[in-house]
Amino acid sequence: MMDTLEKHIEINSLLVHYENLLTAKQMRTANYYYKDNYSLHEIAEIEHVSRNAVHDLLKKTVTKLYDYEEKLHLKKKSEQRQRLIQEIRAISEDKTVLDLLDALWKVE
Repeated sequence: MMDTLEKHIEINSLLVHYENLLTAKQMRTANYYYKDNYSLHEIAEIEHVSRNAVHDLLKKTVTKLYDYEEKLHLKKKSEQRQRLIQEIRAISEDKTVLDLLDALWKVE
């Protein structure tokens, strides 16, 4: 089971890959909570809804993010590419290869 910090890190990573697939309200609320570290109460005041409505929306949004990852695997593939870039960097001394890896990392 993940602790709260690990879960926040994972959800932030999912948001990087999938936030544009969320509704504006889902994106805004998730960013307030997971990126800006606002409390449910603070978000409820900003959005003019109940704390429970924020909680429910976040729960549905997180479920949606995990569903997208289960189907599209963008986060998993990105992590695999980053690992491969690091492995190649560790064994290569060729400047051209290292420059290409730098360029690839920036695209990632």
